[in-house]
Amino acid sequence: MKTIAIIGGGPAGLMAAEVASAAGVRVDLYDAMPSVGRKFLLAGKGGLNLTHSEPLEPFLARYGARRAKIAPLLASFGPEALRAWVGGFGIETFVGTSGRVFPKDMKAAPLLRSWLRRLRQAGVVFHTRHRWSGWTEDGQLTFSTPQGTASVQADAVILALGGGSWPSLGSNASWVPLLRERGVVVTTLRPANCGFDVAWSEHFRNKFAGHPVKSVALKIQTPTGGECWQQGEFVVTKTGIEGGVIYAMSALLRDEILAKGTALLRLDLAPDRDLSRLTNELSRPRGKRTMATHLDRRVGISGVKAGLLREVVSKEDFADPAKLAAAIKSLPLKLIAPRPLDEAISTAGGVAFEVLDARLMLRDVPGVFCAGEMLDWEAPTGGYLLTACFASGRVAGAGAVEWLKSR
Repeated sequence: MKTIAIIGGGPAGLMAAEVASAAGVRVDLYDAMPSVGRKFLLAGKGGLNLTHSEPLEPFLARYGARRAKIAPLLASFGPEALRAWVGGFGIETFVGTSGRVFPKDMKAAPLLRSWLRRLRQAGVVFHTRHRWSGWTEDGQLTFSTPQGTASVQADAVILALGGGSWPSLGSNASWVPLLRERGVVVTTLRPANCGFDVAWSEHFRNKFAGHPVKSVALKIQTPTGGECWQQGEFVVTKTGIEGGVIYAMSALLRDEILAKGTALLRLDLAPDRDLSRLTNELSRPRGKRTMATHLDRRVGISGVKAGLLREVVSKEDFADPAKLAAAIKSLPLKLIAPRPLDEAISTAGGVAFEVLDARLMLRDVPGVFCAGEMLDWEAPTGGYLLTACFASGRVAGAGAVEWLKSR
């Protein structure tokens, strides 16, 4: 019987194992951690966001520059197919108010337990605490285990090793030099869906770190001269900012910092009010009221939003209603660096699609396939990351089976 070794027990690796084992191939799955699916379980900690319900065209647009590479993967296993697959375990899904898709019970553990049970019944053998360390001279896989170094011979290999943003859960990018030694082009890993550093004053940091900034709109100029606009909320941290709306724009912000050294983000602190209305309200006499009270009563700006204005706007402009209103609608915030890779939700960069064929096999290393986050793509949170990981795992699993049959 032909054997496939799958390295990595996340969604991509497990999906590859499902496809390969269903084709009658012996599958051995190796993972560095004591159990598989740890990052998958963490993703479900606040409610497992499996995918998104939006139409396919905007869904594909979420993959940015790699849309053309991700589209064929999703054509074989897209959002609807993923929901149907989950339903096959008897787990209902629902669409939340944001369009995101979740299991009815919001949990990852029941799905993972059912999935692993099915894989074991299909003959998949799991080898935990096996950290991949490369190849021997005669092409065998080598692993570091509690018992020492182990060597494994397989007819095909599927790598699903994740990115570099969760070292505590096994995604530590230790595979990068191993593949580069084989001549594989690996684009430098970069943080994605990450926070950013801002040079806060000591006063602002101490007073507002941890405070959410709600009902705001963010704007950033795109490389083509256009403007990207996003509404939502974020959180002030000791080092800068993070949160949903920041993650959604993180690729643009990160790349601008890489190109220019800093990124200029503009905040609209009152997206439901136009500039003329703000100016008129702020121009009303405030009498004996403090400026803080005037801001709160007239335009609803208080707390951390007022703190942001004080942090950025000069005293002279703060006293000018027209300039203060303009700052409320377009407050410039300079970002100086993305947070480190190991703090990011996901990573950009990885194995270049150009060195892979349509089956996700490395052209120069026949019989070795790659899937999941270790490929060079990125997407925002919202179910897009998991969907592409599942889909790429299926394509790699089917590709490995097809390649074995062709031999």
